[in-house]
Amino acid sequence: MSSLFAKAVGGIGCTILALPLLAVFIVAALLGGLSSAGGTAAPPSRYARTDIPARMLALYQRAAPQCPGLSWTVLAAIGKVETNHARHPTMVSSAGAVGPMQFLPSTFKAYAYPVPPGGKKPPTPWDPVDAVYAAARLLCANGAKNGRNLRRAIWHYNHDDAYVNQVLRISDGYAAATHAPAGAAAEAVSFARAQLGTAYVWGGNGPADGGFDCSGLTQAAYRAAGIRIPRVAQAQYDAGPHVSRGTQLAPGDLLFFGTGPRSITHVSIYTGGGQAIDAPRPGTVVRESPARADSPSFQGATRPSMRAGGAR
Repeated sequence: MSSLFAKAVGGIGCTILALPLLAVFIVAALLGGLSSAGGTAAPPSRYARTDIPARMLALYQRAAPQCPGLSWTVLAAIGKVETNHARHPTMVSSAGAVGPMQFLPSTFKAYAYPVPPGGKKPPTPWDPVDAVYAAARLLCANGAKNGRNLRRAIWHYNHDDAYVNQVLRISDGYAAATHAPAGAAAEAVSFARAQLGTAYVWGGNGPADGGFDCSGLTQAAYRAAGIRIPRVAQAQYDAGPHVSRGTQLAPGDLLFFGTGPRSITHVSIYTGGGQAIDAPRPGTVVRESPARADSPSFQGATRPSMRAGGAR
């Protein structure tokens, strides 16, 4: 894949879906909005409804359930980065990738079947229906199923970490109505962001100690939000409430790392778009960087903002 839209923007969508098929997609999308499967039911934000053509928005929502736990917003974000939702004037890359989701023909063949309802026979990477369904299957085959390794799946779509971060950032924006931080989560993220550049100090709880360590930062962030959590990373992990595997992370979630659930050694606070803030190690400062939720050491997440009536 070549991310044509990242190189050039313009022109009219090269493929127009027939109106009867468009109607089917819209109905399917509305029904999909009632589903509870994974992240596929996330309603589109105002930005998504403005930025994505209606026919493509409905198609992304319809195709996402091909991969359990895959959010339609990820498919849509890839469609945005690759060709601006089929608006690119040629949809042909210098590497030979073609169509709205920028498939090499040889790669497309591996994920083109079964032909989805409304797809071409034989399937073609130029057809939006065929291409979006194939993209969902490719992501699923590479780690997106049940959110097992979403970053890895997106990286296999285009082998570039900056691309992965861009896709996740756009995906969060498309679902901003459900994933934007609010209340205690927003306050905790805001506090953590205000500490960027502060020195790491082992056992540090804030400026009085000269800086923070990882769990000192997360405890202070939630204290600022009016929620009391334990001091050390293991105790914070044990305290929960835990985010179920496959559930899309939300800003304010605490991310935990270690060799196992009883051996937690590090914690960070998720800020959205595949990023997190942490105090990493001696000799460093509080930073915002990739969340690493696809790392083998990632043990899970908690959502302290769900605690009602946290002690102040």
